[in-house]
Amino acid sequence: MRRTTALSLPLAFVLALAGAAVTSAPAQARPCGLGNYCVTTYYSDSSWTTVVGQMVEECEGGGSFWGVRTIYKDFTERPC
Repeated sequence: MRRTTALSLPLAFVLALAGAAVTSAPAQARPCGLGNYCVTTYYSDSSWTTVVGQMVEECEGGGSFWGVRTIYKDFTERPC
């Protein structure tokens, strides 16, 4: 009985940490397809009125980023 309890506590702790790591990941932008020009615009909240950051991915593979990334984003993609 004690052996099962001794093993289940560390296992529960590891699973709790794994769950926290998965749910606390930062917002990621969708990858830009090859041969496309992409713009991801980040907003401060769900009202989508205040832009706080933007990422631009050029057709040749270069790009730029300014500001901060949030979960409130708009992604546009168009062929080059």
